[in-house]
Amino acid sequence: MSEIDIKTNAVLGDKDLQEGLKAIHPLWGDFVTRIAGEVWGMPLIDQKTKTFLALAVDIVNGDQSGPGTAFTPHIHMAVKQGATYDEIVELFVFMGAYAGLAKATPAFGALKILVENGAFSDKS
Repeated sequence: MSEIDIKTNAVLGDKDLQEGLKAIHPLWGDFVTRIAGEVWGMPLIDQKTKTFLALAVDIVNGDQSGPGTAFTPHIHMAVKQGATYDEIVELFVFMGAYAGLAKATPAFGALKILVENGAFSDKS
């Protein structure tokens, strides 16, 4: 099987992400990689937009912190797809208006920690 480009499939093209999923549990990691890889490989919505959709779902579900949550990996996926800090902030503000301020506030808190840990090259 040939290597899959991360810009074509943000899941199947990201070996670090796959290893992180397997570290949670090998069976679960393989399952999530196959299922998520299938939908991330669909052609009509670009990978960067899919990362924004995934982050929006994380906000609606309140999944910003804790073991095994997808928020941090989704942030890293967005950055790998070219998303900037400012674009992600705008997404979170948009989600605050549509999903609720109490849903978006924890996302900003989690984002602050990621910034402090160097997740963005365009933000110091």
